[in-house]
Amino acid sequence: MNNREIQKLIKSGSMPGCINPDLIETHISWVLLCDELVFKIKKPVHYSFLDFSTREKREYYCNRELELNRRLAPEIYLEVVPVGRRENGHWSVKSNVHEILDFAVCMKKINPDSRMDLLLSKDLVGRRQMETLAKSLASFHKRSDIVAGDYGLQEKFADLAQEKDFLAEVLGTWSVDCIERALEKSNNYLNHINDHLELRRKKGMFRDVHGDLHARNIFLKKDPVIFDCIEFNDDYRRIDLLNEVAFLCMDLDSFQRQDLSKWFIRAYNEFFPIMNGKRDMNLFLFYKAFRANVRAKVNSLRAKSEDGRKQALKECGRYLRLMDSYLAALK
Repeated sequence: MNNREIQKLIKSGSMPGCINPDLIETHISWVLLCDELVFKIKKPVHYSFLDFSTREKREYYCNRELELNRRLAPEIYLEVVPVGRRENGHWSVKSNVHEILDFAVCMKKINPDSRMDLLLSKDLVGRRQMETLAKSLASFHKRSDIVAGDYGLQEKFADLAQEKDFLAEVLGTWSVDCIERALEKSNNYLNHINDHLELRRKKGMFRDVHGDLHARNIFLKKDPVIFDCIEFNDDYRRIDLLNEVAFLCMDLDSFQRQDLSKWFIRAYNEFFPIMNGKRDMNLFLFYKAFRANVRAKVNSLRAKSEDGRKQALKECGRYLRLMDSYLAALK
C-alpha cells in the first residue's frame, strides 16, 4: 500500500468497529487507531536493517510480529487480517475483502494514559513501578531461549554513518563530528572485549528477547504490559541481556530520570544477576551508547518521512549528545 491508498482506507474504507480511525505514521508502519482495536500495516520499505518490499514479506512479518509479541502481551495481539478491496471497489480491513492487497496486525487498544513515556513526562513514575517492571522483565528473560547471537555490533553501530550527509545539512557539522568520534571510540572498545563477550555467551547471557525496550513500548499497569518487540530482524532481538535492559535505562536517562534508571537496573540485577564487576559495568555503558545510537538513527529516518520533522530532529540531536556522553565516560 501507499500513502494515497491509506488515505482512501481512512476516508471511505471499512474496518471492524470503526468509522473515523486516527492515523499514526512511523518510518516503517501506518497504525490505525479505532475505538477498541488497532490495525498496524507495514510500509513497502527496504532499509539496511529490514525488508518489507513485497506483499509476501509483509504478510510473513505480520505473522512474526503476532507470534513474538504474544510471548509478552498475548492479551493485545489478536490476529493478522487482510487489507484490500471489496467487490464494489471500496477499501476494507478484515471483512469481505475480495482483492487482498496487504495485511495488518490486529491488536486490542489500550488506554494510552498508562503508557510509560507519557507518565514519565508528567513525573508519575516511581521506584515501586520500576521494581515491578524489573521483576516482570527478568521473569520473561529467564524463560527466553538462549542463543549464540549479537554478532556484528561494529556494523550495527556504524550504520548511523549513513545519516551523516542528511544530519550535516539539518543539524550542522557538529553531528558529523559526533558520529565520527563515536565510531572511533566504539571500534576501539569492541576490538578489546571479544573474550568478555564470549564468556557472557557461555554463561547464557545472550537470549531471544524484546529488542526494542523503551518507555513508549511499555504500559505501566498493575501487571506491566510490554509490547511491539522487533520482528523484522532476528539479530536485533537475539542479544545480550545487558543490551536489552540498557535500552530502557538509556531511555530513562533521556528523560533526566537517572534515579529510575539506577533503581531499575539494581532491582533487575537482584531478580536475575546479569551484571557483575567493572567489565560488565563498562559493557552496560557501551550498550547504552549503542541504544542512543539506534534512537538517533530512527529519528533521522523519521525526519525524512514524517510531518513531525522538527520534533524528530530535536530527538535525534538529543540522542547523539547522549551517545557522546556515554562513550566519553567509557574506560
